[in-house]
Amino acid sequence: MQVLQTTQKDFNDNFSELLTRGKMDIDGVSAIVTGIIGAIKSEGDKAVKKDIAKFDKWEPSSSDELMVSTEAMQKAYDNIDAQTKEALHLSYERIKSYHEKLMPKSWLDYEKNGNVLGQKVTPVDRAGLYIPGGKAAYPSSLLMNAIPAIVAGVEEIVVCTPTPENEINELLLAAAHLCGIEKMYKVGGASAVAAMAYGTETIPKVDVITGPGNIFVATAKKLVYGEVNIDMIAGPSEIGILADSDANAKYIAIDLLSQAEHDEMASSILITDSASLADEVQTEVENYLQKLSRETIARKSIQERGAIIVTKDMDEAVELMNEIAPEHLEVMTQNPHALLPFIKHAGAIFLGENTPEPIGDYVAGPNHTLPTGGTAKFYSPLSVEHFLKKSSIISMSREGINAIGQQCAKIANIEGLTAHEESVRVRLD
Repeated sequence: MQVLQTTQKDFNDNFSELLTRGKMDIDGVSAIVTGIIGAIKSEGDKAVKKDIAKFDKWEPSSSDELMVSTEAMQKAYDNIDAQTKEALHLSYERIKSYHEKLMPKSWLDYEKNGNVLGQKVTPVDRAGLYIPGGKAAYPSSLLMNAIPAIVAGVEEIVVCTPTPENEINELLLAAAHLCGIEKMYKVGGASAVAAMAYGTETIPKVDVITGPGNIFVATAKKLVYGEVNIDMIAGPSEIGILADSDANAKYIAIDLLSQAEHDEMASSILITDSASLADEVQTEVENYLQKLSRETIARKSIQERGAIIVTKDMDEAVELMNEIAPEHLEVMTQNPHALLPFIKHAGAIFLGENTPEPIGDYVAGPNHTLPTGGTAKFYSPLSVEHFLKKSSIISMSREGINAIGQQCAKIANIEGLTAHEESVRVRLD
């Protein structure tokens, strides 16, 4: 891992490079993705099947083969062992409980003159979930995307997942059964996003698309935004850790690697005011690397996109971390809660040495679909809000419109909109 000190002359240049860690070459694949979207808009299932043959290396003989049966989901669930079933249920219940607390409510405010103002919260009719698939599928991603939609009250949930060589992960199917999914399709990549955005003969058009994916998925989501809503445009996974001299170097090292093993493009960044801790962490990272099943991936990530920054104090450390705005932020200091008011930008904040990032990936409850690449400065984690829409409610009484109508008509007159003005004046006494 590269070690940077804020006192170095070239620190600002090196730090600026870290801030671009999540940039994806969307422009470089836009032409390809645009072609995929265009074909699916015009050819529907025919184009979807062509893409499956090209990218997943199997050829559906009919549109029916695109669908995963609920019987297959039920069978997969029945076949998993008791411990796995218990873990999935625990995760489901904790995610559900957390997201129920996030549900906004409809409300009405009755003014004394009879006016009524308010808000009506309504779920979208149909949500589309993109779940990365294949032999290394992630059932946790299905839980994290499906449960907020369920809590929000979405009537119909559509799941798309790639199935290389027509193989689908059994745990993913089991999680789908647990979530009560009835419409699941063996389609991946930009093709899946396009199919859910515009609809085909088999795959229904949705109102919102959520879920992680590679650069082709991210690009497709960006291009279809406006036709449907999306959660965010997410890049490679990342972790930031704030630590002082009291922190456990072993904990920090393995937590940095918990993101590095995801992807060679993942970023793992430690910021500390302790030079001795920085040295210890470097040693522990190397010790752990040799034990990892995904050592090659993690090593490349740590070497090319990992960093340790040594600051003059923790105030400077927090300031730099706010600039990074990491997807996951662990705070391993003597009093982590004391730093919380000063942390402005992070997808999820993990306080204390007993709160490793993976606990948030699976069973803590908050969503693990998070903004990356610094977008935590303006994006929020996936939640029930992504599956809801809000309508304003306005009801004027005779007394109420008389009380504020003159001012309304005046503003309309100033703007030169005479029909607006008269629409109000005709109702005034």
